[in-house]
Amino acid sequence: MKVLLVKDVYKLGRAGDIKKVADGFGRNFLIPQGFAVLATDGAMKQIQKIKAQAEIRRAVQNNDLKGVADQIKEVTLTFPAKAGDTGKLYGSITTQDITTALTEQIRFEVKRQQVDIQPIRSLGEFTAHIRLTMDLVPEIKIIVHREGESLESAMEKMEAETVEKPQKSPHKPKPKEEAAAEAPAATAE
Repeated sequence: MKVLLVKDVYKLGRAGDIKKVADGFGRNFLIPQGFAVLATDGAMKQIQKIKAQAEIRRAVQNNDLKGVADQIKEVTLTFPAKAGDTGKLYGSITTQDITTALTEQIRFEVKRQQVDIQPIRSLGEFTAHIRLTMDLVPEIKIIVHREGESLESAMEKMEAETVEKPQKSPHKPKPKEEAAAEAPAATAE
């Protein structure tokens, strides 16, 4: 199914683009939500108008959210969590946890769908992208430390572990000559 995007759609395209999508995606999501219309001859004549309107709307949104993006860039979220000896969490830090903590810090509501990160399941330092608009995608730093430890001691442990563990080189297969020399010689009977 060919559709004409009326609004920007994350990971699909910008307003005014013509995209080929699965029938169900177009019929059940894009068209009912007002993100797209069928790419008919009449709709094709509206492309320039749709692109101009979208450009204006995008500029206004970017100006409105520029201050929020600057606030978000400076944020570092810390989460105490229960973890095993290997550093694997007993639960996980989800996008909902991140949005709740972020909303409390910056006093601006962020939806969990705007956070681009997989659930965090281990101790450490992570980076998440917050999609405010198609053009404004600030990063935040997330630190997950063991429950009961202070943040400073957890950071020192993480730094010490990265210094102690040498970087592993990928396994390189031996040249054929060495492998043949090491293999026991086959005897003919």
